[in-house]
Amino acid sequence: MPVEIEMRARFTKEAHDQLVVRLKADGEDLGNDDKHIHFYVLPDQLLKVTDNTAAGTAKITLKGSKIGQGAAFVETEFAISPADVPAAVRVFNGLGFETAMHQAFNFRHNFRLDDVEIAVKWSEAWGYHAEFELLLDDGASDAARDEAQAKITDVAASLGVTLMSEQELADFTAAFEAAEQERKEREQQAAPLR
Repeated sequence: MPVEIEMRARFTKEAHDQLVVRLKADGEDLGNDDKHIHFYVLPDQLLKVTDNTAAGTAKITLKGSKIGQGAAFVETEFAISPADVPAAVRVFNGLGFETAMHQAFNFRHNFRLDDVEIAVKWSEAWGYHAEFELLLDDGASDAARDEAQAKITDVAASLGVTLMSEQELADFTAAFEAAEQERKEREQQAAPLR
């Protein structure tokens, strides 16, 4: 299984727009990559059903840890038909994961700079943000993982982007999960009895 080294940053719309201009000038433009994601936040993993609306593809992904638990994610994923996204969601919900499910639409544009893939995004939960990532081979050494993190940090710094610390990511995702739980409870209380 490949190992994804992923680091994130959040910023203002102005910073987003400046980053896009800079990446269009200095990086490789990989294009629009909008996605509708059903994600399941499990205790030590992240399960996603992704409908890549921009590409007309879909996939199921299991990340071996979740955001805020380190920058390295062992990732297993496989393609499914976009028509199978609702069925995949029903299967995972039927397996008891429905209470852990969240949905998001991500407006996303991908770039590459110095071999680092950069997804510049907007979503309701995260606002304007970016993911910086490098994909390593299965069994990558700790030194290779450290080198990848250093490279991502250098690329982000060269773009004037401050990456979030693991603690900032953990705090942000915990606050999001708590707010989502409260929202679901309010909806359940407001739903008419049947």
